[in-house]
Amino acid sequence: MGNFRDKSNKQNTLTAWLFILPALIGTLVFIIIPVICSFSLSFADWDLINEIKFVGLNNYKTILTDHLFWQMLGNTFVYAISVSILGVILPLILACILNNKIRGSEFFKTAYFIPFITPMIVIALVWQWIFDPNIGAVNTLLNLHINWLYDKAYAMPVLIGVSVWKLVGYNMIIFLSGLAGINQELLEASKIDGANAIQTFKNVTVPLLSSTIFFVIVITSISSFQVFDLIYMMTEGGPENSTMVLVYSIYKYAFEYFDVGRASAIAYVLFAIIFVLVLFQWKLRKKMVYSEEE
Repeated sequence: MGNFRDKSNKQNTLTAWLFILPALIGTLVFIIIPVICSFSLSFADWDLINEIKFVGLNNYKTILTDHLFWQMLGNTFVYAISVSILGVILPLILACILNNKIRGSEFFKTAYFIPFITPMIVIALVWQWIFDPNIGAVNTLLNLHINWLYDKAYAMPVLIGVSVWKLVGYNMIIFLSGLAGINQELLEASKIDGANAIQTFKNVTVPLLSSTIFFVIVITSISSFQVFDLIYMMTEGGPENSTMVLVYSIYKYAFEYFDVGRASAIAYVLFAIIFVLVLFQWKLRKKMVYSEEE
């Protein structure tokens, strides 16, 4: 009997390894090995053709003393902070409204969520037409003559607006899931005690939803720091580098300037920024999340 069980356990173990082996191979080939290689290349000079030359910390020194890098870093922070704030507040408000079972709520949930599942290339092309200075819908309807995507005063706000528009539906669904888990008796008790809608939202809904809010803040901020496709499609970092962000600069240095070493160095500077940001947010969770245990 014991031999039979041992044989069965071995078969189960072998079966389990066979099922997870493709995922392990994919992780090794497409994540772990590229991470190790790119980190090594951040200390090298390579143009994708000639021999790789070790240059030590020279790539990091170069980017940290480059004025353009600090401009790109500033653009990244402006974009990420703006999207993180608007991409949390607006979905939270919409979720609270739709959670009250208003008429047509299911339609609005679907309508808000569709942009999130729409490919970014389609969204970028549509919004590029909407903000076209000559035939765009915005200028035509409002009778304006603004070069939205070709003026450094307007290009970044437009990108932030489009990003928030695409993100709202996803975060709203997460908030709706969190609201569904709130005990409705607590909300009713708050109303009985005489609290108005704003007081109930501030003193009951937000504390009970704080863990969900914290989660949305973290994932939104991380994704915002890694924006690429929207910049690539709509502005290509212009005008005058006003929308040039770190991830797009990694692409530019690697595949247009063929400076793989500098691109890798920028990638790991960005990694360090996101890592510190997440650690900071994790330290704040005890203050942000209601009843968070030590």
